[in-house]
Amino acid sequence: MTTTAPPAAKVKQRPGDRWFSGTALAAGSMILVTLAAVAIFLIIQSIPGISATSEDASILSTNFWDYVWPLAFGTVWASLLALLMAVPLSVGVALFISHYAPRRLAQSLGYIVDLLAAVPSVVFGLWGILVLAPAVQPVYVWFTTNMGWFPLFAGEASATGRTIFTAAIVLAVMVTPIITAICREIFLQTPVLHEEAALALGATRWEMIKMAVFPFGRSGIISAAMLGLGRALGETMAVALVLSASGVITFRLFTSTNPSTIPANIALTFPEAYGTNINVLIATGLILFIVTFAVNALARWIVSRRKEFSGAN
Repeated sequence: MTTTAPPAAKVKQRPGDRWFSGTALAAGSMILVTLAAVAIFLIIQSIPGISATSEDASILSTNFWDYVWPLAFGTVWASLLALLMAVPLSVGVALFISHYAPRRLAQSLGYIVDLLAAVPSVVFGLWGILVLAPAVQPVYVWFTTNMGWFPLFAGEASATGRTIFTAAIVLAVMVTPIITAICREIFLQTPVLHEEAALALGATRWEMIKMAVFPFGRSGIISAAMLGLGRALGETMAVALVLSASGVITFRLFTSTNPSTIPANIALTFPEAYGTNINVLIATGLILFIVTFAVNALARWIVSRRKEFSGAN
């Protein structure tokens, strides 16, 4: 004789649970709706700009693609340079705060890092144009004079110091607090048992970090770097203030001929734009939207691919 288990009693949801569930669902849906609305607006407004020529828009010399390629190149190039400088510095600062600094010093540094993330971009831009650019200009002259055989350092150094590399330094300073704060929290979440096991086997503190902390936080470091890259790609005022742009595609770092970026170009050109010129600028914004979306999608793919090796499982 077989007996069947009684049916499970249906859990009755309280009104507060239903309200919270509905509110969370609505908030999550609003993100997708907002993203879709932005994408639809950009696509509709960009269609006249993408097909425009120099006869339709005064800011075009030939067609839209010849206009946007130098801007897209400058946006990605400046952001990658900033990331190359910011990520090692951010990881080092985060490691010092989480594993090396005394408690009081670590707390103070953590507060300072969090405050730096809240500084307006225009302040960084003013610092870059008034302080940083004149300070690094002699360094640029030395590099172009003594190492001009290297393609990145070729050409005549800018007399003002307002180059793509100066803009990249400013961007690196801006994204460093964001990457540092995220990496710090990730390093602090490393399982204590992993760290103690490495130390018990005779590892030094640095060897423990390589064996326990870095494997655990690898995916988080990549996520922090991609978040910083997204901030650098969309930065407007700091780059517009610092960069002396000439609308070319070049890898030279220290010359006065520099590619501009899409956000800075929109900020500088939009106030005087009219007619089809506005559609052209919105179309460049669509290109930036696609690039940023692709960067975040790539980051998510890398993180999911590395998840099983992160040490968190």
